[in-house]
Amino acid sequence: MESDGASRTPDAAPSGREQRLAEMTATGVTIEDPATTHLGPEVTIEPGARIRPFTILEGRTVVRGGAVVGPFVRLVDVEVGAGAQILDHCLLRESVVEENASVGPFSHVRPDSRIGAGARLGNFVELKKTHLGAGAKAPHLSYIGDTTVGPGANIGAGTITCNYDGARKYPTRIGAGAFVGSNTTLVAPLTVGEGAYVAAGSTVTKNVPGDSLALGRAQQVTKPGWAARRRAAIADEKKKG
Repeated sequence: MESDGASRTPDAAPSGREQRLAEMTATGVTIEDPATTHLGPEVTIEPGARIRPFTILEGRTVVRGGAVVGPFVRLVDVEVGAGAQILDHCLLRESVVEENASVGPFSHVRPDSRIGAGARLGNFVELKKTHLGAGAKAPHLSYIGDTTVGPGANIGAGTITCNYDGARKYPTRIGAGAFVGSNTTLVAPLTVGEGAYVAAGSTVTKNVPGDSLALGRAQQVTKPGWAARRRAAIADEKKKG
């Protein structure tokens, strides 16, 4: 009878990917699930960073210390600043996320974008060639393209920059501390001044001076008792039928 030692299959040598992940871990990087983490050969991760499961880092991506990336995130040629968070299900390409900023979940950051220190890009927001200033917020459901957003500005849910007329692209500038209400359409080229307010539901086609209020929506019409009369009419029709 063969001994146990003779019957064992030697452990397979670690692959290049596994060896690289092990080397990263040895420097102080936390990789929660090496089996589902993929790093390109030029990727740099600083000690103290955390890489969560199902994360793919490609190109010359750099993740600074204290940052958290993932799960289910793909970064291509992206710099992630110290303490920043890239949350679940995000795709970022050729962009910069500065220190302590937050991206996601479900955000798409296209090339030539920069998310400033402490800024927040939320769920289902797409950036394209846009600079989101320090502390600015675009929390959800927006498309922001060819835009400069000043520090501390707020972009409400459902905001869209209309940057393309079918032939050319145009810029939008939103000043520091400006507040853009939900479901707003900003038709570029356009400037919203510092500290200005844009009312929810507006379509804005002219520049908004700083510290002013812009409203670009239809006037509400209210007809008292209309709904009750309609219900009564429907009830009468059913009786006759």
